[in-house]
Amino acid sequence: MKPLQTSSGDLTADRRADYAEMLYASGDHAAAAELLLGALELAPQWSAGWFRLGEMQEAAGAPDRAAQAWTTALRLDPADRLGAVLKLQLIGRAAAAQAPPSAFVETLYNHYAGSFEGELVDRLGYRLPECLDRAIRAARPGRFSLALDLGCGTGLMGQKLRPIADRLEGYDISAGMLRQARAKGLYDLLVKTDLQDFCYSGPKADLVTAADVFIYVGALDRVANKIAGMLAGGGLFAFSVETLPGGESSDRAGFALLPSRRYAHSQSYVERVLDANGFSVLSLQPTIIRQDRREPVEGLAVVARLLSGSVKSG
Repeated sequence: MKPLQTSSGDLTADRRADYAEMLYASGDHAAAAELLLGALELAPQWSAGWFRLGEMQEAAGAPDRAAQAWTTALRLDPADRLGAVLKLQLIGRAAAAQAPPSAFVETLYNHYAGSFEGELVDRLGYRLPECLDRAIRAARPGRFSLALDLGCGTGLMGQKLRPIADRLEGYDISAGMLRQARAKGLYDLLVKTDLQDFCYSGPKADLVTAADVFIYVGALDRVANKIAGMLAGGGLFAFSVETLPGGESSDRAGFALLPSRRYAHSQSYVERVLDANGFSVLSLQPTIIRQDRREPVEGLAVVARLLSGSVKSG
């Protein structure tokens, strides 16, 4: 994938963009947007600049202009590495999507790979691996012959799984994250892959985990079906979701895109998807996944068992 052009390539345009950021930080969002638009007249092919203009226009209370800027960013970068289509969806200018653009997820995690653990664990209080570890051990004490860690990131979940797994494999969309995980020496195998298109052909696992992964998946039916195909009968599936603000009735689909551009899911939707794919719920615990802008992000830590005899197409 081509690197994202974070500079316009024009020194004068970059200088104007820097001034625009100063105005934005001071709270003058409309003036910031006007100045950045002037920079984009000098560098009209700068997709990241158009995306940022959309954010400034939105903050200035100009949703029509924000939509125009994000539409331009999407035209210049059809892979949508900055997630312009999600911004358009949130302001009602694009159809609801079942999942975010894969390039957006990959770009996001590559960007944060080097600082990911310090930000997530130390600053945002992320303790989900500990929570899932306790739930897994309570559901099935002992060891697992093969554990698959989907969306393994830098290996935070892998650190909990390694002591109880004879073989541990990690899969992630981000090469940057995988480099961090590889340096820890936890995994027997690490593979770069997109969960949306993941095709697993290895031996059946007796544990599959997906810690803080489904925030960038959306609809869960397809991935749950794939995971059922990876597991041996009686195998465990341990994962988390963020929960919908406002409770079960806040979205009829069972999941929704939040202003954070993460997906949240209702408990009833999670239970329906698991049941439809041959799983029985062993534990489903409300938990605080992390902090976000000093507010707790509520979620569920779930452990389910694949019923013996369930036949799924992976």
